[in-house]
Amino acid sequence: MRFSLRLNNDVTVEQFVAIARLAERYGFDQLWVSNDLFLRSAPVLLTAAAKETERIRLGTGILNPYSIHPAEIAMMAATLQEVSEGRFLLGIGAGAEEFLGWAGIERLQPLRRTREAVEALRALLEGGKPEATSGFGWDDEAFIRVPARRTPIYIGAMSPRMRALAGEIADGVLPLLFPPEIFPDIAEEIRRGAEDAGRDANEVDVAACVWVSIDADPERARRPLAEKIAYYGPSISPDLLARLGLTPADFDQVAAALRAGSLDRAASLVTEQMLRIGIAGDPDEVTRRCGGLVEAGARHLSFGPPLGPDPEAAVTQLGERVLPEFR
Repeated sequence: MRFSLRLNNDVTVEQFVAIARLAERYGFDQLWVSNDLFLRSAPVLLTAAAKETERIRLGTGILNPYSIHPAEIAMMAATLQEVSEGRFLLGIGAGAEEFLGWAGIERLQPLRRTREAVEALRALLEGGKPEATSGFGWDDEAFIRVPARRTPIYIGAMSPRMRALAGEIADGVLPLLFPPEIFPDIAEEIRRGAEDAGRDANEVDVAACVWVSIDADPERARRPLAEKIAYYGPSISPDLLARLGLTPADFDQVAAALRAGSLDRAASLVTEQMLRIGIAGDPDEVTRRCGGLVEAGARHLSFGPPLGPDPEAAVTQLGERVLPEFR
């Protein structure tokens, strides 16, 4: 079993480093941080954490090849490998179309762009040169001029085609599970992608990425997840919502409350059925829901934000009460 934490890049450097230390203390294998536009820089957060930890692997979850050219991604990755002494994991994907739009960046051909970026990055980070025909206009001077070290590449994948691509070319996959119980279907898409490419699917690290909010008081755990679902629930695909007996129309009142500027009302309108998009509860409830994932074949549990009303306390509860049940 592997265990990882995922954080948004809205946390302060101090908070991120504190959580990194806690995660290492409790035996988490990986710590990932997003690089959403106009928040804090994931590479800077990871550099700070690398200097304060010794064992835990540190990853970007995720960078994209639209707002950052793969040449610069490769530079960051090579430097982060140096700073972390080989503990860096490169998470890459097409990025969020809405966020890229804020910067006037078009997200064209996401599947092709992601493939080309991964292929170029792998060549650069293994001390080679990308193919000139790989879509980014590389020439013979395109190579990393510092010591290169092979870097595991994970793809952040939301769509079935992107998940199949991850199975085909990536070392690992970071698929969000809405709800967690869709894990078997996600794993099957990745497995087919790997096997169609002649790969052993068992070599691909599939992180079962769930939203979780944990607290000794189940009611306190409920609120942070309700807020997150209020923001993102209306944009989750109808197919995924249907698995919970929901439709986008069920979120109309939630969305209206948000537009009116009332987060409290929006969160109060999130039903128990909607909450099953993620996991909220005390350590026993989190263990029970995660147990279903493990029974379904998950070998990497990845706990993502909001984590809980007190993120550091949440990491402690996960480390002391949940992880030992699956080791």
